[in-house]
Amino acid sequence: MPSFPHHLTLTVSEDSKRAFEALLEGKYNYAFGRGEIVSGTVVSWDSNYAYVDVGAKTNALLPVKELTERATAFSDELEVGKDYDFYILREEDDESQLTLSLRRVQQAYAWKQLATKLDTDELIEGTVSSVVKGGLLIELESGLRGFVPSSHMRSRNNLESLVGQSMPFKLLSVDALRNNIILSHRKVLAEQQQEERKELFSNLKTGEVLEGKVVRLTSFGAFIDLGGVDGLLPLSQMSWRWVEHPSDLLAIGETVKVEVIGVDEERQRVSLSAKSLMKDPWEEVAELMVEGQQVEGKIMRLKQFGAFVEIHPGVEALLPARELQNYEEAEGKHVEVGMLLNTFIVKFQPEERRISLGFSEASVAEEHVEV
Repeated sequence: MPSFPHHLTLTVSEDSKRAFEALLEGKYNYAFGRGEIVSGTVVSWDSNYAYVDVGAKTNALLPVKELTERATAFSDELEVGKDYDFYILREEDDESQLTLSLRRVQQAYAWKQLATKLDTDELIEGTVSSVVKGGLLIELESGLRGFVPSSHMRSRNNLESLVGQSMPFKLLSVDALRNNIILSHRKVLAEQQQEERKELFSNLKTGEVLEGKVVRLTSFGAFIDLGGVDGLLPLSQMSWRWVEHPSDLLAIGETVKVEVIGVDEERQRVSLSAKSLMKDPWEEVAELMVEGQQVEGKIMRLKQFGAFVEIHPGVEALLPARELQNYEEAEGKHVEVGMLLNTFIVKFQPEERRISLGFSEASVAEEHVEV
């Protein structure tokens, strides 16, 4: 039998040491972050801590105060050798030990569910618990509490009247580490209105006659509320008569009847007309007037090339600048908007919506000679 020296010294190379350390690091190379949920096996406990194997270098600690509210001792809730889910309360300390919590597990699941709902933009329910500076505190179904800035409510007035009410919200941000949940009710309303608008747009048809309320006047037209969708009634579609500004015909809050003449679902725009519901005055003029006829009219607009004179409600004819100049020289006065003039129809083209005027029958004769 071979003999060995009484004292045997083993020499381990540096490469072997590094390989062994790498093996250990590989076995326990887990990133245990605060706020995460880990599965672990209960190894034992004493009066202060339960020791849990979660796959780290050393057993993690579960303080007795981190049991659920219904438990006062480890034996009330844990069984040695059994697996449970734990919440990481504190990350590894200098001795590579994690601190765990059992009572925060459900809360952590609630935070994870909220984070998922934030990603998927889901609707959540909550009850207004109190009014605080800048907004409202909301009790969520999960037991967590969120905050709604007053700017994210439909109205900043009478917030106290909302206390105790259950309402739908959308999540704006979720931060479990800072215990911070920001909610919005206005976003819910905006999305609901968007869906309602889509449905309304899908039902709007060109040629449909509707009643709406005037909600806004601009220099180029009026916006009419058709019951959730605002349509534009341009100046040119308000009347057959010349309209200087929408306020000349309409007032905010007034109910008007309009026809849908255009629907752009992609851009969510509706074009409206009021004059399409009125009889075309040019058709009446074609039956009532003839070339050479003497007519009285009111000057509606003055331009460099002449004056537009309304000779029938909704029908304007052009009185050329040369005729105006001759009139002013003969009468010794300047013409003005609103002035009534007696003229003759020099050229009559109602099918082209064009009528030219003159101050004498001679103008009519001259027109025919030129032609």
